[in-house]
Amino acid sequence: MLEIRDLSKRYGPVVALDGATFTARTGRLVGFLGPNGSGKTTTMRCIFGLVTPDRGETRWQGRPIDQPTRLRFGYMPEQRGLYPRMKVGEQIAYFAEHHGLSRRQARAAAAGWLERLGLGERMNAKLEELSHGNQQRVQLAVALAHDPELLVLDEPFSGLDPIGTATMTEVLQERAAAGVGVVFSSHQLDLVESICEDVAIIARGRIVAQGPIDELKRASGRRHLEVELEGGDGAWVAGLPGAEVLDRRGGRIRLLVDESVDLPSVLALAARSGAVRRFSFEPPALSELFMQAVQEDGSADASLAAVER
Repeated sequence: MLEIRDLSKRYGPVVALDGATFTARTGRLVGFLGPNGSGKTTTMRCIFGLVTPDRGETRWQGRPIDQPTRLRFGYMPEQRGLYPRMKVGEQIAYFAEHHGLSRRQARAAAAGWLERLGLGERMNAKLEELSHGNQQRVQLAVALAHDPELLVLDEPFSGLDPIGTATMTEVLQERAAAGVGVVFSSHQLDLVESICEDVAIIARGRIVAQGPIDELKRASGRRHLEVELEGGDGAWVAGLPGAEVLDRRGGRIRLLVDESVDLPSVLALAARSGAVRRFSFEPPALSELFMQAVQEDGSADASLAAVER
């Protein structure tokens, strides 16, 4: 288990982290979410000793993280740390050796991961010759080549096409199923919701929500109500107090309502305006939970975004 305990960090007048605390369990995909400049990258850098916090600590499996422990981790920074003119196969093997693999093991791991990620034929290509998405795959191969116990990935899906996204998703799910800890940041909240079990949401350097996504949804007092009528114009919603219209298209209307809403009464109200073709009542999406958590805490400080870049 990865533990982030009371991390605090200032850059002059800028507060990057303000007592950030959360846990990430092994064997589960954990989405680490937050606005630009909220402290995500600073937190990740603290895990790898690239930033020294003013207060707090990072722990792995109950112990403080030291340099030998970090060698068992895989890190994928948002800003690429690879050599543009070096052949990708040699580059992956080079970093794998730094994590303790023999030269033979490192070369075999490089070849295996490039093949797995659909780049087997580009082993002798220079990094600068690859597209942005394929460079992203090489960066992932570097993080994976030494078979890490923990993967920490900063925006790993950035720039990937649908095929690359599917491949990345499959690999991360496989690693989690094998018992590896997987923590990644992303602004693609629909993707996070579809593949992650847990999330931690950070804003202004503080964790404002964390836990299993399903539990966070159940704990929300708001629900989505979607009603589709044949022949109705949606005017019936005026008779439903406290409902917020999220989307309206033809006879379909999507509402945000309180979880205690009287559904039979709503159905009867809608049915008086037209034949009901669809009537669904669901928890809010992760994107709405995110917006609610972040807005309650206030917007992120733009000056920290500059620091994290």
